[in-house]
Amino acid sequence: MVLPKDGLFYRPEHWPETQYAFEKNPLTNDGFALGRTLFYDPILSTDSTVSCASCHFQYTAFAHVDHPTSHGVASRIGKRNAPGLMNLAWYPNFHWDGGVLDLNGQAINPMTHPDEMGSSLEEILNKLNRDSWYRAQFKKVFGVERIKTSQLLNALAQFTVSLVSANSKYDSVMRKEANFSEQERKGYKLFQRHCNQCHTEPLFTNFKFEANGIGPNPQLLDSGRALITGKASDAYLFRVPTLRNIEYSFPYMHDGRISKLKEVLAHYANSSNWQNPKSRALTQKKITLNINEQKDLLSFLKTLSDKQFLFNQAFRFPR
Repeated sequence: MVLPKDGLFYRPEHWPETQYAFEKNPLTNDGFALGRTLFYDPILSTDSTVSCASCHFQYTAFAHVDHPTSHGVASRIGKRNAPGLMNLAWYPNFHWDGGVLDLNGQAINPMTHPDEMGSSLEEILNKLNRDSWYRAQFKKVFGVERIKTSQLLNALAQFTVSLVSANSKYDSVMRKEANFSEQERKGYKLFQRHCNQCHTEPLFTNFKFEANGIGPNPQLLDSGRALITGKASDAYLFRVPTLRNIEYSFPYMHDGRISKLKEVLAHYANSSNWQNPKSRALTQKKITLNINEQKDLLSFLKTLSDKQFLFNQAFRFPR
């Protein structure tokens, strides 16, 4: 198993090819370090109180666990749960609705959204260019005298693209370095039978947009993918999230409405309880899982927890 050095990106053996254009933003140790500092620095928000890490906490797989949906500047509340950040080099697009096509541009939305960091690119660049330390670091990494938008976004991406999680117990079993317990083995079989179509190995997502039967949230009025495509057929479709580190990335669903993983399993355990809209992947299934089967499946899902990723010192707050 090849582990990251200094936090830089690596692709595990037998994983698919990445989507990220590394040739347009070559990774360096200094670029990674600069991106990490920016990720943890509230200077990117309009009042310098909220950082990227405020909603993406390392020990919870870079997810937001304090609230169902994100909380931004001036305690403003967003409409969606901040998902975990990992294995982003494989993503063809970003956010719950797929509204961003490139990781290099992903950070623009949270930095400028009024309910998140509430700033503007002009304001952020002015603050960074007034800071002698940042000017020196950007010159060191990108060779520029004055920081521009492209360098800011590339620096952030050098950090976030390096957040690779691929060393859970599941991965050890796949590498034939460990074995599942009997309960985990039973859960894995259930997973392959009922879940793998959408949460496809080894990334545990198929990157598609689906409706999973939880029904619309009347308080948020969020139509999901349709906001991007304008198609009525895409109403209430949201990205299939990865299940890696799912034990730690609560609460669940795009709106954080479910707080416990066992409650998520209870939702999927009886297809008769699913509400419309439902994607074809679900309408074709008739699922009934008894309590013991749900426990087995939960046992398997916990094998996707990657403690080495969660506590990797290369990803922590810079000291």
